[in-house]
Amino acid sequence: MKIGVYGGTFNPPHLGHLAAAQAAIDSLGLDKLLIIPAAIPPHKELPPGTPTAEHRLAMAEKLADALLLPDKVEVSAIELDRPGKSYTSDTLLDLRQEYQDGEFWLLLGTDMFLTLHKWHEPERIVKNANLCTFRRSPRDRAERFVAQQAYLKERWPWVKVKTIEIPNLVDISSTRLRELLVQGEGAQYLTPGVYGYILRNQLYGTRADLKHLDIPELRACSYSMVLEKRVRHIRGTEEEAVRLARRWGADETMARRAGILHDCTKYLTGEEHIAICRQYGVPLDELELTAPKLLHSKTGACMARHIFGEPDEVYEAIFWHTTAKADMTVLEKILYVADYMEPNRTFDGVERLRELAYQDLDRALLLGVETTVQEMKDRNLPVHRNTLQAQAWLREHGVTTEG
Repeated sequence: MKIGVYGGTFNPPHLGHLAAAQAAIDSLGLDKLLIIPAAIPPHKELPPGTPTAEHRLAMAEKLADALLLPDKVEVSAIELDRPGKSYTSDTLLDLRQEYQDGEFWLLLGTDMFLTLHKWHEPERIVKNANLCTFRRSPRDRAERFVAQQAYLKERWPWVKVKTIEIPNLVDISSTRLRELLVQGEGAQYLTPGVYGYILRNQLYGTRADLKHLDIPELRACSYSMVLEKRVRHIRGTEEEAVRLARRWGADETMARRAGILHDCTKYLTGEEHIAICRQYGVPLDELELTAPKLLHSKTGACMARHIFGEPDEVYEAIFWHTTAKADMTVLEKILYVADYMEPNRTFDGVERLRELAYQDLDRALLLGVETTVQEMKDRNLPVHRNTLQAQAWLREHGVTTEG
């Protein structure tokens, strides 16, 4: 097994780290990449205002998730859990015990590679890992790398070094990025998930008012609460909701914000969903207590109202986007239908739903509801009473999917 070991303070993890990780996976043909935040870096002190180890670990996990390789990329707390300075030589020995047949590749930025011989127990490092170094900017002159490689080979003839160039990479240091974040800038150097996590937790001197976020910041916060694989659906729902709002005369901004936040609690546990509903006084019936999939609409609505300051219209649209209900508002119908037929959906019948959505919103809503009812029956699962009431209400008012 070929294993990449990517350590650092990740304070914060940025697009440069992401590009380096992807380049290493591709160039080395890694079977696994371990991203390892340091607890106490041996070569420098953590600057004042550095987030806690828990925050840095969480941000590293958001960075790893952005690679969309969950079976290959893993964030390890091995150095955060070990007391004292985070010596790479110790980490490699610990990893060697866990992956006894592993072929380790230590990933190094320019400065780290050029000073490796000055590290703690460098010989033990090169005995346990090959070296992969990145040229991240035009300043990383090739002759410097060649000279260092020759020097390392002279001291430790068995050492294996591979140099990877990352062209067109935006060059940003973590130090400069932290300065920008204090000034309310720097989002372009971060994945939306990491940036949203920073905003939600007010890290690096950021002081975002979560109840008055602009659209890009709201997106970042929403994306930071879900897995990366969910982002395409959320963005698709947002844009579809805006198009439907424009078609049916609803408030486009409310539709957009409801779309952005509608799935923000999708990955909470059942216990977490129930706790949020209890916190904000949302009553739950017996089916909801045993089917957490039904609850993300309710807890997402709670987050929209109480954390992000969204108005009642957005709250209600998110609240009902899973089950639907009788006598829905136009915005509630729009979010329900947009969620059902956004461009990434591929189920049988979705094209018919898309046609109806722009011809007759009620008929599209009924088709979505009836599709859900039939799916639940096919799977021998109970249908929520609100879904059945939505179906009955639409039929009683002369809505049909035929014709």
